[in-house]
Amino acid sequence: MENQEGGVNPKMALENIMTQIEENQIDFIRFEFSDMYGIARSKIVPSRHFREKVNGINIPLVHLTMDPQCNLVKCSLFADDIGYADGIWMPDLDTFRVIPWSSNTAEILVEPTFKGKPVSAYPRYIARKQLEKLQELGISLLSAHEHEFYVVHRDTKKPLFDDINLRSTLRNYTDPNLVEDLLTNLYKIGINVEMCDTEYGPGQMEITYKPHLGIRAADNAHVFKATVKEICHRRGYTATFMSKPWTDHSGSSGHFCHSLWDINGKHGLLYEPNNNSMGLSKLGQHWMAGILAHAPAISILMAPTVNCLKRLKPFTFAACNATWGIDNRTCALRLKVNGERGTYIENRMGASGCNPYLSMAAVIAAGVDGIKRELPLPDAIIGNAYDKCTNTSDAAILPDNMRDGVKAFMEDDVIRETFGEDFQKCFVTIKMHEIHAEEEAKKGGDENWEKKMFFDYI
Repeated sequence: MENQEGGVNPKMALENIMTQIEENQIDFIRFEFSDMYGIARSKIVPSRHFREKVNGINIPLVHLTMDPQCNLVKCSLFADDIGYADGIWMPDLDTFRVIPWSSNTAEILVEPTFKGKPVSAYPRYIARKQLEKLQELGISLLSAHEHEFYVVHRDTKKPLFDDINLRSTLRNYTDPNLVEDLLTNLYKIGINVEMCDTEYGPGQMEITYKPHLGIRAADNAHVFKATVKEICHRRGYTATFMSKPWTDHSGSSGHFCHSLWDINGKHGLLYEPNNNSMGLSKLGQHWMAGILAHAPAISILMAPTVNCLKRLKPFTFAACNATWGIDNRTCALRLKVNGERGTYIENRMGASGCNPYLSMAAVIAAGVDGIKRELPLPDAIIGNAYDKCTNTSDAAILPDNMRDGVKAFMEDDVIRETFGEDFQKCFVTIKMHEIHAEEEAKKGGDENWEKKMFFDYI
């Protein structure tokens, strides 16, 4: 895993953006944000107003308490308790990107403030704060999400290809124009695509890309998902990151691959060949131990919908318990050992329907606690970790439903307090809304409610 990260003086960044706007003849700029579900939402601003709008734009905070269909979820923090007021959403100048498939459009990511203060419940803000805590320990995070997704014809809802033929070259090129559009435009918008193939489901694909340091990695995941959905839409398809759209087909994962580096991102901190036969440093052991210790609590942050959690079943290549192993796909944490620069951890708990800022923040919060308390790492699993998916096992079982997920989150003081009271109130209210929606659907015999809620939007 390689890295590069840099910072720019705000005035220089603004002038650099103005130059890009002129050189690329940009007429419109999307001021874009991620809601609680990780769905890209935006306002379009004519570029002639950009310098003025750098000081913030008005967007109602109620977007933080809506489900994917924009049904209002009753959370007074951002709704009636503040009179459905606007937040002032501030652009992060480092996130400006020219949109390559539109000849005159760019985008920039924004974060909300209210009454002059950051909104502490906002996922990107939480992720940035966790990265700052990591930096206080002299550590930086290099990471990338691996999202699988399904592609269907928008009108008929039939999959891009209708059989299962994993990584078949012929299936890879079912629609060569679509593949070329995706890979070309992702790279041009700043996502350094590494590989693309078909996965183990009709119409299921995976595209992976190079990691990045810091918050840029989560920004890349947000931009990746939005780009894939938009490019597919333009070609007459729907791309969905809904994690389990069909009960009888493979779910879609959102693995979080990451490694620890020194503060300058120059030296990897996970690999230590002389320490033990695993090649894993003491720091890495404590980090992984922290993630495993808090695995039940962070389940609904990495697989945050009632649908996502249905992936977490034994013998499905999804995690079901808090285990780890070396290059072991049956475990929650898969350690890949390949020297100082190539050793990394694949957290397999994540679902494709995750909000990448929340999954990043969850892993950091758990890992930092492991480092601070110097938690010991349990023995690695050799063989099949699914054999330990029982209540008699020493390894904690991961919640596979929302009620158990909420309970685990609320009972974990470290994770709950790290994410803060405002986030807790808002997030748990939304999760209870999903539970209620599922119960009502079952009563009414609506077997399609999850697809209505998630398929087109996530």
